Amino acid sequence: METTRHTLLDGKIQLYRRPNSPHWQSACSVAGRQRRTTTKEESLSRAKDVATDWYLGLIGKYRAGELKEGKTFKEAAERFLDEFEVITLGQRSPIYVAGHKKRLANHLIPFFGEKVVTDINPGTVQDYRIHRMKNGHRGKPPSRSTLHQETVCLRQVLKTASRHGWLPYLPDLSAPYKTSGKITHRAWFSPTEYKRLYEATRDRVKNPRKERWRTACENLHDFVLFMVNTGLRPDEALRIEYRDVAIVTDEATRERILEIEVRGKRGVGYCKSMPGAVMPFRRLKDRNHGQPTDRLFPSLQRQLFNDILQELGLKKDREGQPRTFYSLRHTYICFRLMEGADIYQIAKNCRTSVEMIETFYASHIKNTLDAAAINVRKPKPMRSTGGKRAH
Repeated sequence: METTRHTLLDGKIQLYRRPNSPHWQSACSVAGRQRRTTTKEESLSRAKDVATDWYLGLIGKYRAGELKEGKTFKEAAERFLDEFEVITLGQRSPIYVAGHKKRLANHLIPFFGEKVVTDINPGTVQDYRIHRMKNGHRGKPPSRSTLHQETVCLRQVLKTASRHGWLPYLPDLSAPYKTSGKITHRAWFSPTEYKRLYEATRDRVKNPRKERWRTACENLHDFVLFMVNTGLRPDEALRIEYRDVAIVTDEATRERILEIEVRGKRGVGYCKSMPGAVMPFRRLKDRNHGQPTDRLFPSLQRQLFNDILQELGLKKDREGQPRTFYSLRHTYICFRLMEGADIYQIAKNCRTSVEMIETFYASHIKNTLDAAAINVRKPKPMRSTGGKRAH
């Protein structure tokens, strides 16, 4: 609580001192905003002089057009976070919400924070892009996707300001000089590479570097097989409990498969596995004495997985893209395409869109090209024999 208060210039400036602080604080209202600062003075007379000079400086900036009335970006960002976290509760992943908080705290608010939202225009947004490119982490500029995510967050804050009447129109945030991004296929394992991978994980089970690591090696081996035969996302696999999985006989193929109730970023969905997922699931359940509410994979053996990839020389594909646990999902999709599976059914089973599969997977699978449909030739016209026409 404030204990002592004085006013200057007919109440335009307030001086006060907080408990446990010897310094006087000053406050005033300029350009429609309440502003506060510390005088860093313990003497009241000197604090009055500092506060008066500070106030007159603000008035000069306001008359020169340097201070404008209106909500600042920082205020709009705080309102956005309050709304976003409540409105999207249960609809957006907490990780996604936390990502927006970090982008605002680390980059957007330090740059735009004190700017009035009406002053943010395409030019200031371009200045921000240049600032980020020049001041990247450890001298490395941020990736295209990182800048895109920050622009999305910026747009959401400005939309919040617009909804509340603080911003008359939304500025154009598109990047100038933008070229179409190169579409590259997702890093995956070819059939030969996948065979090397699961043979290596199987050998690690037989010969772990340390005996106490045997269970981790067994879980990783079963995880690799399970993922390539189900196409789950890694975060989806982490959420699966034993009660979410049922071993059934498929009516169409008469093969034993898994029916999985999947909970992930797309909500609740379902997945039917390949027959190759049944045995890893059974081994996991027997080894870990799985109860209905236990998770199949309490954690991911990421370091062990990366060590094996490095040993095999498979950490990066030929285009230099690093392989991760997500590459096992990409491998499942590519294998299904190579076997001629219907792309719509793959999309439903993987809880994604046909467009995503066509863009990032089907474009580089040669088996999806129908030579009979491509190599069509028009029939050649019949040549005249030059003989006499019969009457």
